[in-house]
Amino acid sequence: MSQIVRATTPEVPEPAPGTWSNCLVAGGIAYVAGMTASGGDLSDEYTQAKAIFAKIRRHRHQPAREGVAGAPRILHRQLPGVDAGAGGGPGKPVAQGRDQCGGAYRRRQTLNMPSLNVLVIQRLGAADKAKIAAVDPRVHVTEAGGWFDGEYRETWPAYSVSRYLSPRSTGQGTREARDRLLAEAEIVLGGWPFPLDLRARAPKLKWFHQRPAGASNLLLGDLWGSDVAVTTSRGAGNTLAMAEYAIAGVLYFAKGLDRAIVDRDAGTFDHRAYRPLLIEDKTACVVGAGGIGRDVGRLCAALGMRVVGTRRSAPQPGEPLPEGFSELGSAADLDRYLPQSDFTVVCCQWTPETTRLFNKERFALMKPGSVFVNVARGEIVDEEALADALDQGHLRGAALDVYVGEFEHLPPERLWADRRVLITPHVSGASDDERHRGVDLFCENLRAYLDGRPLQNVIDWDRGY
Repeated sequence: MSQIVRATTPEVPEPAPGTWSNCLVAGGIAYVAGMTASGGDLSDEYTQAKAIFAKIRRHRHQPAREGVAGAPRILHRQLPGVDAGAGGGPGKPVAQGRDQCGGAYRRRQTLNMPSLNVLVIQRLGAADKAKIAAVDPRVHVTEAGGWFDGEYRETWPAYSVSRYLSPRSTGQGTREARDRLLAEAEIVLGGWPFPLDLRARAPKLKWFHQRPAGASNLLLGDLWGSDVAVTTSRGAGNTLAMAEYAIAGVLYFAKGLDRAIVDRDAGTFDHRAYRPLLIEDKTACVVGAGGIGRDVGRLCAALGMRVVGTRRSAPQPGEPLPEGFSELGSAADLDRYLPQSDFTVVCCQWTPETTRLFNKERFALMKPGSVFVNVARGEIVDEEALADALDQGHLRGAALDVYVGEFEHLPPERLWADRRVLITPHVSGASDDERHRGVDLFCENLRAYLDGRPLQNVIDWDRGY
């Protein structure tokens, strides 16, 4: 059995919020384990320690009030034969010590396995947190979801704050406590929003994983273009839900459901204004045949449509096409596909190359009477050019889950007031069946990181995703 030694720190530093009870538990465990190792009489001490631990456990992690983050917690995977974080009782293995407050007992290292600090700053469910902790015994996960919400209120646009934060969520801890968390983190798992000055406050940071898929989300902060490896959940989000939204947008205008809104407001039916289309044998163009785009193509094909699409580069000779696709080309093939497509669905990343990809010239290339759907980013579209194409009667309708400046303000009035435009507040990825695999992808990358293998979905700063 490993020898228990007392930390030699002469003074106990002030701990981060929520760690004093952990220190008491660690110290008590080590004391009980030390009595066991030395052959001392443990019966009275063990009974007393159990009573103390029971009281501590009732108070060490008080449930957070609704909308308020709880204190950071350290999650551990148990080593073989070790009950991490709790005493095993007489004759049981010694708990692995965690010197959280400098004065706790800790176990002398017997294996050359340095710990790896992973800081989670997005709220995650218990199952996801357990997945991360289970990747490797060296992984120490500090949970601080919601701790930075107060900072977000001060640094992010008010519209973003009202859209993405609970009204009762004001953050947790002091600025100094949050700085300490970032200063010790080698890996950070975050979401949206995130600290805009994260890189400056995390000197040891080597890897940041963003749970959302869009790389452009990070343009606002100091991580963009930095020396930190940044990965996204591209291809692992709720891609099917977004594809279903795209199909709903297609059907909404193809079947003339937009006319029902007009007739209801008028209080009468204009029967001749309905011009429903038959979906079968129509052509759909998928712009960006990645995770979302492939699902869009598959669903379109299931409805009997011919599917063509583009991606950054064309498939290599002999490379199979994604399910449902009749043809897949490079970005240069877009202008060839647009005149023949009844429905165009934008699913690509927003990069310098795709900014205002759909401009006056491209809308003019689109097939007359076609439908335009965007589930990517608003900046990919010249919104004035889109409004002009609608006013000219060139397009049948447009379904937009995104628009320029969606994190700062409401949609442009010219589009929002147009009955031929359906605008929603970036909700295409939502559903009653959560299938987001962002944490699974993070765990796969964490395993690769520990093994010294390349990470998936690392952002290429020059490419933009």
